[in-house]
Amino acid sequence: MSDDRASASGGDAQPAALSPLSGVQLWLAAFGLALTNFIVILDTTVTNVSVPHIAGGLGVSPSQGTWTITSYAVAEAITVPLSGWLAARFGTLRTLIVAVLGFALFSILCGFARTIELLVAMRIMQGLCGGPLMPMTQTLMLRIFPPDKLGAANGLWGVTAIAAPVIGPLAGGWISDNWSWPWIFFINVPVVAISFTIIVAQLRPFETLRRIERIDVVGLVLLVLFVGSLQLVLDLGREYDWFSSQLIVWLAVVSAITFVAFVVWELTDAHPVVNLRILRHRNLAVGLPVMGLGFGSILGLVVVVPLWLQSVVGYTSDDAGQVMAVQGVLAVLLAPAAAMLIQRIDIRIIVTWGLLWQACTVVLRMGWTADAGFWTYATPQLLQGAGLSFFFIGIMTLAVSGLPQDEVALASGLLNFVRTISGAAGTALATAAWDNATRTTRGEIVGTLHGVEQAAGQLQGAGLGSGGSLAVIERMVDAQAATVATAQVFGGAGLILAATAALIWLVPRTVVTGGPVAAH
Repeated sequence: MSDDRASASGGDAQPAALSPLSGVQLWLAAFGLALTNFIVILDTTVTNVSVPHIAGGLGVSPSQGTWTITSYAVAEAITVPLSGWLAARFGTLRTLIVAVLGFALFSILCGFARTIELLVAMRIMQGLCGGPLMPMTQTLMLRIFPPDKLGAANGLWGVTAIAAPVIGPLAGGWISDNWSWPWIFFINVPVVAISFTIIVAQLRPFETLRRIERIDVVGLVLLVLFVGSLQLVLDLGREYDWFSSQLIVWLAVVSAITFVAFVVWELTDAHPVVNLRILRHRNLAVGLPVMGLGFGSILGLVVVVPLWLQSVVGYTSDDAGQVMAVQGVLAVLLAPAAAMLIQRIDIRIIVTWGLLWQACTVVLRMGWTADAGFWTYATPQLLQGAGLSFFFIGIMTLAVSGLPQDEVALASGLLNFVRTISGAAGTALATAAWDNATRTTRGEIVGTLHGVEQAAGQLQGAGLGSGGSLAVIERMVDAQAATVATAQVFGGAGLILAATAALIWLVPRTVVTGGPVAAH
């Protein structure tokens, strides 16, 4: 692979003779890149429902089993913002190929691990390899598509990014139940083999120029400490009762201090590992918090819905998974339409519609009761999917519009970094809010109960003992408290989504009429 290609990170110019792909070659290469992006995002959620299987298989507690999730998330979150530097230092295609091979290797080693310590170590390595894959696939999508097909590129990449988090828990649960937990990692290998073969065969001419720059060791260490501490706070906070735990307090302090130090260092260093000066672009500076608030709220809803269905309605994991799965139907079907619209109308309108539509679906959930039917629960999920494509593809496009090509990979890395961190934060905060609201509401309900003895007497007359009758009443109170708490969390998420829709109007009017950056 020659080094005399375009500049790294989506450089200034490709060789004059190098044209975008077309026909079968184009769609084959696009499929390989999309498949790579799909499998790495899938692995962020595939272990979520498999933790009990993993814990049982390794002879550890479920809380120890969750480290398989935390370790991958921390490692991925660290390497995602480094993507721009990696592309500049080693070349976009080289980085992608090495990361793909590493991801496959460590997937195999995860499946063979027979101790929790080894599994966590391999998950860390898998996450380090998986982090750069999302920005690298985006950057190469930008290079291979001609301007008149950028809408299709947006739709294809968007489908993988939207569908993978929904499919992950379903696939993980089914594989763990019907095969065994190592197969949630082994299944990556044939998928990666297909994508690797396509990438090597089709994308060799699209390598980027390498720039030999010194390694910003201080910035890298600060990034690792900041991200690692923050991720541990989010993942362990609920288990350790948040800031009542000295461990969580210290982790939060370390995260805050290293974050400030990281920002100051990166803004003043001559060769930063993450060039924060890119935030001078208003589209990106506003796009990052919009991505964080919007995606965090959406992930919060995704977590709370199955929690309530399983703890109150009595759904099994499979039943709850089916309710959640319909969310991907309209998201996938409408992704191409969203991608095409961004080249025709103001993208702020598209993002706003996507956010407000999802806020409206929250209202449908706030009236849920425990005795409703499947489609009462599934319909809001189905409708929410219609807004996912417009929000996700719209904000990714809007945030990088107007950026120089040599900054696109860095911007993409930052967007995916914020998406990763906000997803973890949304999950942790929504779960904590749900727990706290349930406890508070239960106390309020208990304080206003009347006629408990009469109700218990009636239940005893129906054949229940005194203990059984009180247990039934207690379960009814718990169910009601959890239902009210769920509605409160839904309402909070809806308000955040609506407020985020207003935030997007801080950027200037943007219409993408073509050009390489539109591929994002």
